[in-house]
Amino acid sequence: MQDSLFQTETGFQPLAARMRPTSLEGYVGQAHLVGPGKPLRRAVEQGQLHSMILWGPPGVGKTTFARLLANVGDLSFETISAVLSGVKEIREVVERARNRKQSQGRDTLLFVDEVHRF
Repeated sequence: MQDSLFQTETGFQPLAARMRPTSLEGYVGQAHLVGPGKPLRRAVEQGQLHSMILWGPPGVGKTTFARLLANVGDLSFETISAVLSGVKEIREVVERARNRKQSQGRDTLLFVDEVHRF
């Protein structure tokens, strides 16, 4: 029960968050790229992930897919919005990634949402 009108229950998550896949096995679509033994899956499993552009209408799972790639590749995940960010924010996230690589030896996957807005 809620104590206040503005206090939310701690365990609540939107349906989309609860249904979001947590592994590539649970990801539906693009099996020719991310299925077992397929090019993109091999690349991420071998630590050879490269730059790419994910294209599609809102809500098809581009961000979810990027998060899955980071998870499978044991990469840190950073996201910025091209609508709300500029050169300063990109430099900051690149600096954080460099520091993380030096201190933890961990690579970073940077997801730039709405990249066409730059």
